[in-house]
Amino acid sequence: MLAPVLKGLLLGFLLAISVGPVIFAIIRHSISHGKLAGYMIVAGISASDILLLLVSHFFTQLFHSLMAHKTAIAIAGSIFLIVLGLYTLFFKKIAVSNENSLIDKEYKTHHYIGMFFSGFLINILNPAVFLFWFAWTAAIHADAESAPNPPQYQFIVFATCLLFVLLTDLMKVSMAAKLRNQLTPKVLRTINKISGIILIGFGISLIGGVLFWGSSSH
Repeated sequence: MLAPVLKGLLLGFLLAISVGPVIFAIIRHSISHGKLAGYMIVAGISASDILLLLVSHFFTQLFHSLMAHKTAIAIAGSIFLIVLGLYTLFFKKIAVSNENSLIDKEYKTHHYIGMFFSGFLINILNPAVFLFWFAWTAAIHADAESAPNPPQYQFIVFATCLLFVLLTDLMKVSMAAKLRNQLTPKVLRTINKISGIILIGFGISLIGGVLFWGSSSH
C-alpha cells in the first residue's frame, strides 16, 4: 500500500508548507512561552484538522452547510486574528528579572487550555483550511474507488497526512523553543510586535479577500 502513503505524504507536505497564521502562532508561542505552549497550539490545530476531516468525510451535508456560511466564518476568523494581533502588538508583556533577563512564567491549566483553543480557532476559522479538506476529501474519495479496499486506502492517506503535519509542527516548536534561550527581552518584544502585525495583516487580507470575492460573484 505504497500509493496511499505517498499520497498522504504529498497532502501533508502541501499543508505543512502553506504559509498562514497558524505557523506564526506556533513559532510565537514556542518562543514566548516555551515548548509546552507550542505543543498546546499544535494540539489545537491538529484537533481542528481532524474535526474538519471527519465532518467533510462523514457529514457531507453538514460540511456543505458550513461552506454556505463561509463569508460569516471568514469574518469571524478575521476578527479573531485582528483582536489577537492587537493584543500581541500592544498589550502582550514580556516578564523580565531585575537583571533584564527572561523569566519563565508558570502557567496554570486554564492557560494551556486557552492556548489549545487559540490554535483550534485560528485554524478552523480559516476558510482556506475548509476548502483544503473539502477538495482533497472529495479527490481522495474518488481516487480510492479504484483501490481494492477503498476505506483502508482513505484511512492510510489521511492518517499519513495528519501524522506528517503533526511531526513537522512539533519540529517547528522544538526549533523555535531552542531560540528562546538565545533571545534578549528586547528581541522577544520585537518578535511579538512583528507577530502582532502579521496576524493583523492576515485578518485584514482574509476579510478583504472574502468581501472582494463575495462582491465579484454577484
